[in-house]
Amino acid sequence: MISVNNLSVQFTGTELFKGVTFNIADHDRVGLVGMNGAGKSTLLKILCGWQEPESGTIVVASGQTVGYLPQEMVPDAVGTVIDEALTAFSQLDALEQEQERLTAEIAEREDYESREYTRLLERHNEVTERLTMLGGGRRREAAEKVLLGLGFRHSDFDRPVAVFSGGWQMRVELAKLLLKHPDFLLLDEPTNHLDIESIQWLENYLAAYTGAVVLVSHDRTFLDNITRRTIEITAGRIYDYKCPYSEYVVQMQERRASQMAQLTNQQRQVAQIEAFIERFRYKATKSRQVQSRIKMLERMEQVSVDEVSTESIHFQFPPAPHSGKIVIEAQHLGKAYGEHQVFDGVDMLLTAGRKVAFVGRNGEGKSTMVKIIVGEIGDYTGSYRLGQGVVLGYYAQNQAAMLNLEKTVFETIDDVAQGDIRPKIRNILGSFLFDTEDMDKKVKVLSGGEKARLALAKLLLTPSNLLILDEPTNHLDMNSKDVLKNALLQYTGTLILVSHDRDFLQGLTEELYEFRDGGVHEYKGDIMEFMAERYAGNRKEDKELKDRKTIKEVKNASAGKQAYEQSKERERERRKLQNAVQQIEKEIEALEEQIAQKDEILSSGQPQDAAFYEEYRQLKQQLERKMDAWEEAVIQAESEM
Repeated sequence: MISVNNLSVQFTGTELFKGVTFNIADHDRVGLVGMNGAGKSTLLKILCGWQEPESGTIVVASGQTVGYLPQEMVPDAVGTVIDEALTAFSQLDALEQEQERLTAEIAEREDYESREYTRLLERHNEVTERLTMLGGGRRREAAEKVLLGLGFRHSDFDRPVAVFSGGWQMRVELAKLLLKHPDFLLLDEPTNHLDIESIQWLENYLAAYTGAVVLVSHDRTFLDNITRRTIEITAGRIYDYKCPYSEYVVQMQERRASQMAQLTNQQRQVAQIEAFIERFRYKATKSRQVQSRIKMLERMEQVSVDEVSTESIHFQFPPAPHSGKIVIEAQHLGKAYGEHQVFDGVDMLLTAGRKVAFVGRNGEGKSTMVKIIVGEIGDYTGSYRLGQGVVLGYYAQNQAAMLNLEKTVFETIDDVAQGDIRPKIRNILGSFLFDTEDMDKKVKVLSGGEKARLALAKLLLTPSNLLILDEPTNHLDMNSKDVLKNALLQYTGTLILVSHDRDFLQGLTEELYEFRDGGVHEYKGDIMEFMAERYAGNRKEDKELKDRKTIKEVKNASAGKQAYEQSKERERERRKLQNAVQQIEKEIEALEEQIAQKDEILSSGQPQDAAFYEEYRQLKQQLERKMDAWEEAVIQAESEM
């Protein structure tokens, strides 16, 4: 267990935590949430010992280990991928030596009833269990399994870590941390450098993890799938919710609504007491009551309402200029880097107004395809063309890094603003949360999130009818992602989106292009439907996986695209008929209740007027018609089964 007692921390004069106390149990699954700057990353650093608090204590149970993956770091690996991963097992050597020493000592002793002998046995069991958990003699097998899960290929194992990008080097660091298997695993934005398939694997791995997991993440789906507890950091305090993120949001809103109601009631009560005091302050006969109420006000504890940030970016994309019906057309498109064929034989036809996502493992060619479309890559095979009147808007994966670090925030926008838009620069920057002081800051001092917002602000200045966004949610908090998603839903042009954020993609795109094994495959449907079909086998038994593949093959072979659409239409019709049956059943139930009420009146023997009997007769007729309609609806519904 990790015990946090009366923790207080200040940062640049701001109190991040004040008297915070909580525990993390051995098998907890905790999500840390709060506004940017609330102190989530700071708390992780304190929990792992990287940073000391101003006051308070952090106590880790004896013999337990803590592992931490920061959001950003500079890896210093010098060996190959597999060699670097195997360094995670360095602690095994010490454990194996300790096990040998304990075994020898136990064999020599004969004081079987002593407390010291019992402690030796207990420690021997602890070391043996730890060795078993860490893999013991199966070190390379365990390392390869984790590396493959995080997206590396067998051919990558003997390549130097230094030749990989920063994102892939962070995957090696994550692999090393997982292989060390600490009792408490602290992860700060672990999905930032992962693709959807690797995120799915990491979710499965963490679900089966035997230790505790504490996460900071802006990925709602990731948090919901892993955590069972949510700790909110707000205004120097914490609130502990025994539920995943989505449930926390509901409970948090209910808590704050309750606080507002309590504050309103208290203010009303205070006003009434003060009115009484003012009215009878100078009446001798009421002096005791007045003094009593004055003391009541003094003793009253002020109801506090948690600080809620109302800051949020707000914007919408300018109206898309008209373009021709065909926006992108590619035939037999291919791209290779030397002997490495990224993809080949790609046919793609994208018409105006469509919203599509590019998905697949990192390195399969998503960003390469984007660079071909925007004209950054010209040495490809096959043919490719943009349609008539297409105006491109492009947010690159490293867009924030491409900003001129020596320019100010204002100059960055002023350089690309033209015509009537120039007088509105400050308003545009303000909508992206840059205040007057921020506008004179140089880009190099901005945080990752601020650079991402600035890059998005640049994108608004030129109307486009083909918008291409490559990982636009990196460094954006949840509120900013929601605003961006809403703006894209209202965007009237054609959209190509490259993202690993499943919650962000859901409902935003209607079709996907999967980049896999040198090919590009079109998929009609939402991201969650795609993942259920494409990746579900990663968590199931082999038999279930085989059954699903068989079903998919039968569907594809017997139906094809047209039959699949017909199947979806039949399913919609079946649901419609079932809903109709349920609606009729509700109406029948209501009519039967009204008739029962009238039957009860008639059974009393009291005389009724003609209007009563006429209404009774009409209810009976309505019930008979509804019963006929119900029978017909049931027959139709059953025929569609």
